[in-house]
Amino acid sequence: MGKKLMRIGISLPGELLDKFDKTLMKRGYSSRSEGIRDAIRTYNQHYEWMKQIRGSRSATISIVYDCSKKGVTSTLAEIQHEYVDMISSSVHFHMEEDLCFEVIILRGEGEQIVDLAQRILSIKGVKHLRLTTVPEEKNE
Repeated sequence: MGKKLMRIGISLPGELLDKFDKTLMKRGYSSRSEGIRDAIRTYNQHYEWMKQIRGSRSATISIVYDCSKKGVTSTLAEIQHEYVDMISSSVHFHMEEDLCFEVIILRGEGEQIVDLAQRILSIKGVKHLRLTTVPEEKNE
């Protein structure tokens, strides 16, 4: 059985598309479609990995966001307050006038850590999020 290709249409900011096209050229992709397929596969693999995060873990969530977007800073703070029992510390600094970088250091159950990361990523104005986790080892 052959693979059925589907045509889709998407809207992107011009700057994002230009950057994507330059990356595709540098990496030697033969077409934009090939690059988009690869990006979607990587995205899907990442979320499959996130579903496997279980048990007691230590983690960092690194976030880049546009602090000039209405509500992003307050929404980020509200969500973090819901997970205050897991968050050990956070560091925040301004990369540019409207661009902030924040690192949240936490410890808790893997499912809750993933839930927090996904909630933060869904905030409009969050441009990038990186979750890093390690299982907690028990001393015996």
